[in-house]
Order: sequence, then structure tokens, then C-alpha cells
Amino acid sequence: MAFDPDQLGALAAVVHEGTFDAAAQRLHITPSAVSQRVKALELQVGRVLVLRTRPCKPTEDGEILVRLAGQVDLLGRDALGQLVPAPGGAGAARTGGASRRLPVAVNDDSMSTWFPAAVADLPPDVLLDLRREDQDLSAGLLRDGTVMAAVTADPRAVQGCRVRRLGAMRYLAVAAPHRKDRWFGDGLTAEAFATAPLLAFNREDGLQERFVAAVVGRRTVTPMVHYVPSQSAFVGLIEAGLGWGMVPEVAARDGLERGALVEVRAGRTLDVPLYWQHWALRTPTLDDLTDRVVRAASAALRPVRRHGPPAAV
Repeated sequence: MAFDPDQLGALAAVVHEGTFDAAAQRLHITPSAVSQRVKALELQVGRVLVLRTRPCKPTEDGEILVRLAGQVDLLGRDALGQLVPAPGGAGAARTGGASRRLPVAVNDDSMSTWFPAAVADLPPDVLLDLRREDQDLSAGLLRDGTVMAAVTADPRAVQGCRVRRLGAMRYLAVAAPHRKDRWFGDGLTAEAFATAPLLAFNREDGLQERFVAAVVGRRTVTPMVHYVPSQSAFVGLIEAGLGWGMVPEVAARDGLERGALVEVRAGRTLDVPLYWQHWALRTPTLDDLTDRVVRAASAALRPVRRHGPPAAV
């Protein structure tokens, strides 16, 4: 079965933009034309591909074709970029404006530490579209075709994707010195953890709870959690004494050296394995990005176990 690239592109635009009107603006056609293309594609495959909600959401079948649309687009742009310029420069004029956009999901801690080294010197015709997403949730963006690659904590390959082990990001439980003495002066007990305020990146951030469970042998309830979705602000607020929290080892190093931070329990760390999931499609652009990410991660992260949850050491 052959698919019309214009119809695939219309479906992908609706899913990525969230509405038929926004998709029409992106494609420079009318909303009616977008609707006709999507309906024609649905008639061809005999099933609903997008839920007409606000925002529009792909069905399970729609996710497969949205991913296909992105792969077709990437293949076309890679091929266009490799065409040999024709005599007289016609080919150069034809290919000179062919940029390749790479939508990639990266968790904030990676984006703030080791990931920039992977993409610092990308070719000038490659454009990044970084989506900040928690490492435990980024696989969902691969599944629905929103991104073509992601840093994720899930070693299980999304359908149509390959997985590469990157390494483990080590986290330290830290606090301002005077706050540690106040909150944990009588020891790292379940009662102390239950009353000490903590910082979490967002409501999906469970690193602090995992650390507590590893230290006291069970999870405990913390009555006050501050949500701080910024890595730099997260560290700064811990130094200011707002609460304790789990910070990447490399991000905590400066505060520890200055004495602005201390470990809640010296030597007790949490290692979070990270993986690089990407479309199984082989293109020069995606292969090059994967090589860059693997090299940068190997230089910055710790060796990771093959499988299993974050390890406390």
C-alpha cells in the first residue's frame, strides 16, 4: 500500500499542532484541505487515525502513520542534502535551503549537563527541536511520533525504535548545611524525612522518594513538597534552605566545594540509567546524531547496569 506524502504530512501537522486550523497555517493550505487529506488517508486504511478533540490526539494506528510521516520527511531531506550539485550551480541552488529538523526529547538534568556537548557543533543545515520531558515519560513522545529520538529511562524499545545504553546519571541528596543540622540532627529517620520539606522537579519526579526508601527501608509521606521545574533554580533554592533534594552529581559539585551544600548522607547516591531511543530508520542525519549523543554520554555518565530500576549505592 502506497501512502500519499501530502496526506501523511497533513495528519502529522494536525497531531503536532493540535488543531486542523493550526495545521492549515503550518502547511499554508485551508483547514478544509487538511480535513480532506486526513479523511482520504483514513478511508485508505479503513480506520480512524486522529481523535477530533482539543487538542487533537492520534489513535494507536494514527501514531504509526505520524511516525511514518516524520521518517518520510527525514529521508527526503537527507536525500536532498546529499544530491551532487549540477553543473552551473543549479543543484546547489536547489539543495542549499534544505534544512533537516530533528525533534528530540531530553530530560532537564541531561539538557543542563552533558547533552549540549553532543550537539554543540551540528552541521549548519541541521536544526534541533528540543522537547523537555522527564526521562520516565519521554518514550510516550516517541510512541506518538512527536519526536524521532529521546533520552529515556526506559530500556524497553518503543515499537519501531532502537535502544542504546548511555550510562547512569548519579544523583546526590543535598541540603544547605544549617538546614541539614536542623532537619536531620537526630539522624536520617523516617520521622525526620516525613517532616523535612523537599524539592521535586515536578509531580512525576520520584527520585526523592526512592532515596528515602533506600535509606530507611520504606517510603514515607512528606507533608511539604516544593515543585521547581528548573535545574538551576532547583540547586539555588536548596542552597537557600528551602528544602532538600536530589541533584545530579555534576550540578552539585560547585555547591559542595563552596560549602553551600552538604550531602544528606555522605556516600549514599542514586544512579538513574539513561537510554537513547530513536527511530529504527537509518539515515545519515539520525546516525550522526546518535553517534554524537553516545560519545557525549560515555564521557559524562557512569557505567549502567543492563536492566533494572535506579540503583542506590
